[in-house]
Amino acid sequence: MSVVDNAVYVDGHRAEEPGSLDQTVETLQRCADGKETFCWIGMLRPGPDDIKAIEHEFGLHELAVEDTLHGHQRPKLERYGQTEFAVLRPARYVDEDEEVELGEIHLFLGPDFVVTVRHAEEPDLAVVRRRLEDDPELLAHGPFAVFYAVLDKVVDDYGPVLDGLQDDVDQIEDQVWNADPAVSRRIYKLTREVIEFQRAVDPLTEIFDELRGRFGKQSTTPDLELRRLMRDVQDHATRVRERTQGLRDLLANLLTVNSTLVAQRQNDEMTRLTEAGYVQNEQMKKVSSWAAILFAPTLIAGVYGMNFTHMPELAWTFGYPFAIGLMLALGLLLYALFKRKDWL
Repeated sequence: MSVVDNAVYVDGHRAEEPGSLDQTVETLQRCADGKETFCWIGMLRPGPDDIKAIEHEFGLHELAVEDTLHGHQRPKLERYGQTEFAVLRPARYVDEDEEVELGEIHLFLGPDFVVTVRHAEEPDLAVVRRRLEDDPELLAHGPFAVFYAVLDKVVDDYGPVLDGLQDDVDQIEDQVWNADPAVSRRIYKLTREVIEFQRAVDPLTEIFDELRGRFGKQSTTPDLELRRLMRDVQDHATRVRERTQGLRDLLANLLTVNSTLVAQRQNDEMTRLTEAGYVQNEQMKKVSSWAAILFAPTLIAGVYGMNFTHMPELAWTFGYPFAIGLMLALGLLLYALFKRKDWL
């Protein structure tokens, strides 16, 4: 049930649709009469028994089979005898969750067969198959034509992912300048998504280097036209890689700018509090100065207001003027001292 499509192609045209792997091999042997004949078996989430059956029929290398069974591989292109084993990481962006969902596609490319193994629903390789079937001249190039079309689909689907990431980065820029306190967490989360996406994109450089080194050396190597198409995909992949690195650098800069702005706002707040404390301190000095000035006459008046019978200078004629004068003298003296110390 994991086989979603199984077809034999002759000179770029869909010739037959075998019902089993045994029939597929028999059809290949029967149709391979000086014509470009190969089969394309598409599988979705195959189990160990399905993979073992493919391994037995096409003589796949055990290390490649092990990678397919375990999954979670980085993009790569390896050669085992006459069989190429490729791993690609398609991606799509879930804007609501701001997450990059990565899938996994494994391809086995032999002289006369292609096996595509998908570990996720996306991307739908039926679209790729229809595209190739509508272009028999391209499909006639054999298994590498399928590899090109799948690779082209994966790289093209990276475009919407980058657009979604770019939109969120633009929103983050606005949040940074609007002093949104939640922006740091969002920057960190989106940076992790960009890094995960970059891990799927960067290894494509190694794949294209491997292809360039093998052109013209193997029997399954595509001809000049297919090589040109591969170079076009390589150009797109290069632009994707550069945009991804640009987004990562921009997020790092935004995190730095946000930290700087937060520190600046904290410094401004501390300066404001310091200035407020200074003003308050100046006011307290004035209040304290006037309280001290008023305390001296209050003390003298309090002493003479006790109304005891025997008090110094109580019967003195100049007692009252002397008390008033003493109050004024002490007040003026304290005022002069506080004024000199700039408390008033």
